[in-house]
Amino acid sequence: MLWNFWTRLKEHPLARVGPGLITGVADDDPSGIATYSQAGAQFGLNMLWTMPLALPLMVALQYMCASIGRVTGKGLAANIKDAFPPIVIKAVVLLLLIANTLNIAADVAAMGEVAELVTGFKRHLMTAFFVIGTLLLQLFIPYHRYVRILKWLTLSLLAYGAVLFTVHVPWGQVALRTIWPDFTPNATAAAVVVGVFGTTISPYLFFWQASEEVEDMQAGQGTAPLASDPRAAGTELRRIRWDTWSGMFYSNLTAYFIILATAVTLHTAGITDINTAAQAASALRPLAGDFAFILFALGILGVGLIGVPVLAGSGAYAFAEAMGWSSGLERKVTDARGFYGVIAVSVLAGLAIQYLPISPMKALFWSAVINGIVAVPLMVVIILLVSKKSVMGAFTASRPFIILGWIATAVMGAAAVWMFIPG
Repeated sequence: MLWNFWTRLKEHPLARVGPGLITGVADDDPSGIATYSQAGAQFGLNMLWTMPLALPLMVALQYMCASIGRVTGKGLAANIKDAFPPIVIKAVVLLLLIANTLNIAADVAAMGEVAELVTGFKRHLMTAFFVIGTLLLQLFIPYHRYVRILKWLTLSLLAYGAVLFTVHVPWGQVALRTIWPDFTPNATAAAVVVGVFGTTISPYLFFWQASEEVEDMQAGQGTAPLASDPRAAGTELRRIRWDTWSGMFYSNLTAYFIILATAVTLHTAGITDINTAAQAASALRPLAGDFAFILFALGILGVGLIGVPVLAGSGAYAFAEAMGWSSGLERKVTDARGFYGVIAVSVLAGLAIQYLPISPMKALFWSAVINGIVAVPLMVVIILLVSKKSVMGAFTASRPFIILGWIATAVMGAAAVWMFIPG
């Protein structure tokens, strides 16, 4: 019976979805949920517009990264190392590792807090359980099996759509405010917009999707980088486009639902200050009932189990590629000690922060600051890479994607500037 279940699991259409789905869902990690919840609680329906605007910009950057991986057969860090001065990759990887570790700390803290609310067990115990569990999965389950677990966990995002069935939603107002928001564009609003765009377009996602395209390519027998074997280029690039659009749409639609759910519950009830995803779930309970609370909480745990491995893995890919080490979740630990060592250090450091006098919200704040610093120059580097024939050969990015990429860079640049303007 167990064997039959595993066979059906492998044959399910979800098993054939590419890296775009996991990348998109990882973007809605517990830290992202906290940001989207704050947007809905503080501004009601008036921050819904951010998601339709962010979607094409996010798709453009992620498509470029995925294309770099599939065309060159190397991850993003390896390509940056080859095409730019050493200082570029060193600075990017260092900042990425610091930001990812702080983000992991904030994510596992939220997961422990939510698990305590649901089960009654102590949050530090639950945090340790999640950290050790995700670490063991990454260390000892090969990529082609582990990725199936991650893909099934992506279904946890459906919980946020289900929450909307438990509350009253004024759909006419929702449509109006999505197109025509009504808020004062002051420093407070700017801070929320910065947070939303900063958590939606994040550097760790760039490295992850590029490297997972390489993993998928290497897992397929007889496949090679498109730069050296272009025969499958049409099929593969269409797959990447579809995979990226669908994964990012799923991610952004969920973020839209989170903003909407907290807007029609917390904001309507006068609760306008949310600092963590667990706080949002807890505040939702007396307003929308136990079922809505459970759905929201399970969603946090599900996406956390995706977000933490992606955060740790993206940093490990970047560091290993920069150092010229063997890397890849398909490899055994003994064949890629440095790569898996970075994963272990990242998640265990995130766990250790729970026991230091450092607030998880402070960790999240500094993670956002570092991401804001590294995102804009990294996006410039990505656009230059996909425009170089020396890197992409005949598969340089099309003009629409390049234009969207520069628009995304300008938006993130403005967000980064706003971040450092005293409010």
